[in-house]
Amino acid sequence: MVVVGGRAHPDLTEAIAESLGTELLPTTAYSFANGELYVRFGESVRGADCFVIQSHAAPINDSIMEQLIMVDALKRASAKRITVIMPVYGYARQDKKHKGREPISARLMADMFKTAGADRIMAVDLHTSQIQGFFDGPVDHLWAMPLLAQYVRSRVAPDNLTIVSPDAGRVRLADQWSDHMGAPLAIIHKRRDPSVPNQVKVHELVGEVESRTCVLVDDMIDTGGTIVQAAEALFENGAKDVIVASTHGLLSGPAVERLKASGISEVVITDTLPIAEDKKFEGLTVLSIAPLIARAIREVFDDGSVTSLFNGNV
Repeated sequence: MVVVGGRAHPDLTEAIAESLGTELLPTTAYSFANGELYVRFGESVRGADCFVIQSHAAPINDSIMEQLIMVDALKRASAKRITVIMPVYGYARQDKKHKGREPISARLMADMFKTAGADRIMAVDLHTSQIQGFFDGPVDHLWAMPLLAQYVRSRVAPDNLTIVSPDAGRVRLADQWSDHMGAPLAIIHKRRDPSVPNQVKVHELVGEVESRTCVLVDDMIDTGGTIVQAAEALFENGAKDVIVASTHGLLSGPAVERLKASGISEVVITDTLPIAEDKKFEGLTVLSIAPLIARAIREVFDDGSVTSLFNGNV
């Protein structure tokens, strides 16, 4: 087994290696003055089973390109098998054409990694499950829900809990949470107010949230707009408390200020992305995803079952 990591999230890469009880392959990586990237590995990888870890963090295009170059370097160095581990799959939200003349960038991502030499992809909580079909090879789709749900259980009495989907697109995820937690489900439906032209969406709530603790679940928090609006709708409908559970904390732009001012009591995310010090705030909890990824790597290396890591993962 050979584990290599890019520069986007070294803390996570080192934590995964530590969980595996192995050392990272010595790597030289730097950027030229014009922004081009250079990577060279310090030891032979001939015949090795290689795992290339890189979070697609900002600047996202540099992170992706560096991982592609690492894969190419391993392929040209005669690695036996190359597994690309992207805790966050870049461009995952561009998984279909919403309008004419748009790209399907998530498919392009899969094609680029295949061309570079990847044999397998591993990712955590893809934005949509159909992305698994974009790559011509095995795709291990890891779930952070058991990790997040275990934490939520330690904080909230299950008999007063409601799982909430912040919009129609996350209903399937919220339904899985509802089954896993044994808690009722509520759905927030967003639509435009026809009586007010060019007006922001109004929210309609399906489900019972009055005097209950609501857990808003999503795969990622980017600018925080959707989550904060959903929380406002829950409070307006009598929710006692709102907790947010999300896998990927992008926390772009005004996200931190919005979340701090929202009345949400706690935001629970994983460390699939690095969280800068200026984005940490009271009420933010960051759980380590490293043990989950390390267990999945071990299963792949030992020709075991990644599916066995998750109850009901089919």
